[in-house]
Amino acid sequence: MITLKSKQEIIIRHIRDGESIRSISRNTGFHRKTILRYVKEYTKSKEQLNKQGGNKSAEITEEIIVNPRYDSSNRKKRKITKEIIEIIKECLSNNERKRMNGQHKQQMKKIDIYELLKSKGYDIGYTTIVNTTNGLENKQSEAFIKQEYEYGDVCEFDWGEVKIFIKGKLKKYYIAVFTSAKGNYRYARLFSKQDMASFQQSHALFFESIGGVYKTMVYDNMRVAIKRFVGYREKEATEGLLKLSIYYNFGFRFCNVRKGNEKGHVERSVEYVRRKVFSKLDEFDSLNEANIYLEEECKGLNTRPQRGNQNKTAMEIFKVEKEYLFPNPPMFECAEIMELKVDKYSTISVKTCHYSVPDKYVNKMVTVKLYPNKIMVYNAGEKISIHERKDGFGEWDMHIEDYVNTLRKKPGALIGSVGFHQMSNKLRDIFEKWYGENPKDFIELIHYMSANNRDIKAIEEAIEQLRKISFSEITTDKIKIICERETRETRSYREENETEQTSKRQLLEISSLLPNHEGKEGKEVKVL
Repeated sequence: MITLKSKQEIIIRHIRDGESIRSISRNTGFHRKTILRYVKEYTKSKEQLNKQGGNKSAEITEEIIVNPRYDSSNRKKRKITKEIIEIIKECLSNNERKRMNGQHKQQMKKIDIYELLKSKGYDIGYTTIVNTTNGLENKQSEAFIKQEYEYGDVCEFDWGEVKIFIKGKLKKYYIAVFTSAKGNYRYARLFSKQDMASFQQSHALFFESIGGVYKTMVYDNMRVAIKRFVGYREKEATEGLLKLSIYYNFGFRFCNVRKGNEKGHVERSVEYVRRKVFSKLDEFDSLNEANIYLEEECKGLNTRPQRGNQNKTAMEIFKVEKEYLFPNPPMFECAEIMELKVDKYSTISVKTCHYSVPDKYVNKMVTVKLYPNKIMVYNAGEKISIHERKDGFGEWDMHIEDYVNTLRKKPGALIGSVGFHQMSNKLRDIFEKWYGENPKDFIELIHYMSANNRDIKAIEEAIEQLRKISFSEITTDKIKIICERETRETRSYREENETEQTSKRQLLEISSLLPNHEGKEGKEVKVL
């Protein structure tokens, strides 16, 4: 049965490269009707996406990248002798790295390599390992071959680490860097996590920024791109990468293990961007501010002349290259979707952090959309909670309004609750000043704000009005009266205003039809 990887190959070969259905069937072994069905589904979904735009983009995107069902029970194990040679090479490469780091006593001996292969299930003798290792160690050093790239052909991606100060606190972030192979055009973005949602959003933002898509993306052996190794050289891509490839219509390839030089442009770019950008400034008020600064600095780096490209800037080369890029579709929906159970504390646990949901969902299953910077929670298609995503370990984000039903029964638990201590300072000040002796009434205020979408500003204004009319005691019922009165007055004014405008318009239309004293149609009469 067809797999997501096979589906990606069919779409790329037919839609992008123009290969016929018959040719794809002959080369892949899939029936022509099967291939034609997936091509038609893809074409139809893309047409709908271009017509309907943002309103249906998430649903249509899911149709484009949906994972075909397949039976993996009959998958056969591979037994390839070249794999053994590559594993030995990797072991020898690790030994060389350890020698350079002064870790001579931690190198693998031939017996260790033999035991490693046996543990992996390879049926091979120790003598063969000794002879093969001796032969590989005597080979000459690797030669590098200079590459020539076409416009719009290759772009490389890599992660790096950056340590900057956010509000005076030193934090580690991950920088996603894209570098075009033809002209060294660079784009970078900071993320708090190095996960699939960040990986996908980095690509969506990059393609949106440049207004196009490269033909081939190049990756090293990162966990968000490679699901697992099938043998030593063949790698199975993650579903996240396959979905990106299908949606944006780009191909991809991976570097060999420990061969960062195979994507040397971006390997140098990570170090270059990090040094050029954050050696000058590393203190910011927020991650968003740091990203704005990073974007502006990258624009400056792209306008520097390059000796290796006839003194042309990356931006000059990119302006030519942009004509060769594939069209950029509407922005990809970058969310990792999961089904989670609400625990007894009315929270869900996502990446070791806990986020509250309304307490009526305890012990129920909810759908979670995990974005790089936020978390949205749904139940039966209805959005029930939204949180800013935490970037620490084991943190709790509690919304006090999620616990109103429980706190009504247990008002004494309010002051000691995590949600109370995470309330805004303004809301806590209201409690301490007016509700210190009556936590139950304060819980009703929280419920009123949540149920009627009242912000803290409206509550503060209501309290101020009550104080002006000399109320010594502030209660939730009095606040409700003030807020509801303001709402009625606003609604009444808006309705009267709309009625007045309609009346004026009708009078003007009538007056233009009435004849004047000469028997002619009258001029437009100004209605005050």
